Amino acid sequence: MDANGIHTGNPVILSARNIHKHFGKLHVLKGVDIDIPRGEVVSIVGPSGAGKTTLLQILGTLLLPDNNHYKLSINGLELNQLSGNKLSDFRNRHIGFVFQFHYLLPELTALENTALPAYIAGVSKKEADRKAETWLRKVGLAERLHHLPAQLSGGEQQRVAVARALVNNPDIIFADEPSGNLDTANAAKLHRLFFDLQEQTGTTFVIVTHNPELAGMSHRIYHMQDGKITDNK
Repeated sequence: MDANGIHTGNPVILSARNIHKHFGKLHVLKGVDIDIPRGEVVSIVGPSGAGKTTLLQILGTLLLPDNNHYKLSINGLELNQLSGNKLSDFRNRHIGFVFQFHYLLPELTALENTALPAYIAGVSKKEADRKAETWLRKVGLAERLHHLPAQLSGGEQQRVAVARALVNNPDIIFADEPSGNLDTANAAKLHRLFFDLQEQTGTTFVIVTHNPELAGMSHRIYHMQDGKITDNK
């Protein structure tokens, strides 16, 4: 770790520099610099309003910073140089997302919801469905492949969302309060699942959370306050 609190040890999968974001007159992110080591489960914590979700959305390319003088790279590719279809294609193939609300399409089965990113990537339906089934089995939903979201519990729906995030074998997964709507037992199962999947796949997980148990399990914790990274441990 250098004098600015930037990680300089293990190989880095994601690097961001000089990230600013305003919403109207509110300066939410104030020049954030962050490096994410490859193959770790990383938590970003801090009080409400610190800018955690905004930072996660920018790192995941769902939101653009205000300034033109920023850098964002994943696997050495400078994403600030991409736009339009090239950026969308990179996002679909290399990044996965898990949100507090699972955002499953109600008319699609668990299998179809999971396979959706693979369909979008141009994978054949047969292969996409095979990959989706594999991931659903890995998250413990082998008996729920053809159930609609309304037929699944909250914990099961969120595990479908995790399988969907993994179906294209991404390099990195961003999760925003993924257990925020789950009871204690299902939250604990989801947290353990993240670590099991990371060990199996080597995928990097970056998780915004208020849950102290999840943060405490993480390989690394980044603390945010007033729009800046204050330290990491």
